[in-house]
Amino acid sequence: MIAVFCMLDLLLFYVFFESVLIPMFIIIGVWGSRQRKIQAAYQFFLYTLFGSLFMLLAILLIFFQTGTTDLQILLTTEFSERRQILLWIAFFASFAVKVPMVPVHIWLPEAHVEAPTAGSVILAGILLKLGTYGFLRFSIPMFPEATLYFTPFIYTLSVIAIIYTSLTTIRQIDLKKIIAYSSVAHMNFVTIGMFSLNMQGIEGSILLMLSHGLVSSALFLCVGALYDRHKTRLVRYYGGLAQTMPIFSVIFLFFTLANMSLPGTSSFIGEFLILVGAFQRNTLIATLAALGMILGAAYSLWLYNRVVFGNFQPNFINKFSDLNRREVFIFLPFILGVIWMGVYPEVFLESMHTSVSNLIQHGKFY
Repeated sequence: MIAVFCMLDLLLFYVFFESVLIPMFIIIGVWGSRQRKIQAAYQFFLYTLFGSLFMLLAILLIFFQTGTTDLQILLTTEFSERRQILLWIAFFASFAVKVPMVPVHIWLPEAHVEAPTAGSVILAGILLKLGTYGFLRFSIPMFPEATLYFTPFIYTLSVIAIIYTSLTTIRQIDLKKIIAYSSVAHMNFVTIGMFSLNMQGIEGSILLMLSHGLVSSALFLCVGALYDRHKTRLVRYYGGLAQTMPIFSVIFLFFTLANMSLPGTSSFIGEFLILVGAFQRNTLIATLAALGMILGAAYSLWLYNRVVFGNFQPNFINKFSDLNRREVFIFLPFILGVIWMGVYPEVFLESMHTSVSNLIQHGKFY
């Protein structure tokens, strides 16, 4: 998967972009936890494969026109506005599925629910970043005029996704589905910042991508720890864990607060910069996105209160044991990463300044 982020050739990028499907299909279909794992694996595979076919056609069209698929050369090639729009749509069809954006997000909750804990961590930490990375690396710099043309469209889809998935999350009863829908909302927050096409928005979106990889993965590990002990992910079976699992309750609280962008955590810096960038472009969109943050805080606090401070379940007291030393050490890198990015984000932002500035100048997004 790491090779996807290293490719500067469109064809090689497509090859590695698609190769991600194979291990994830096996992880979900073979090591999934429920009877619907085969259906979820095929749904994930077909959604992403069908979307990527449009990108393959676009790459072939680019090759026949320019004779190359090298990104460095293509960045110096000027496509007509009509051709840019056509190619942008083709790339969008592929990347939107991976983000995922509404209405092609349906595969993600099912994939998360059926996947084992390790599969969910890979999905949240790496695979969901492929779509937003593709926008940033290819769509925006290669097709700047089309990007400006479709920015209102991206804004609209992203805001709908944030509000819709946040409201949907509140009604979920499965722990994994709650975190999965939360991931959809956060990744669409990333697209808003990315298509703000200014320093604050783009840098905030990159930072939020990194933060989401840590926070969401850690939350899935928390759910995995509960599932290993109780063999269920339904919220109604949990309650009063603060009495029997105090260490887990503290760690779960930390990542719940990070997920709702508490100041001092990594998510806060990313979402704050995204809102600053979005307000410069479209005040209404930024306001609606901020409403999504409020909804995110609502379902995050509801989940934590229900699981940790809800009615104590005495029938299951013998089945609960707190996190052991090995599990605590697994969470430690995630905790340190979230604190580091939240307290001292300048280390990460400084490394982005030159690249983001060059991207804005190349596309003339002033």
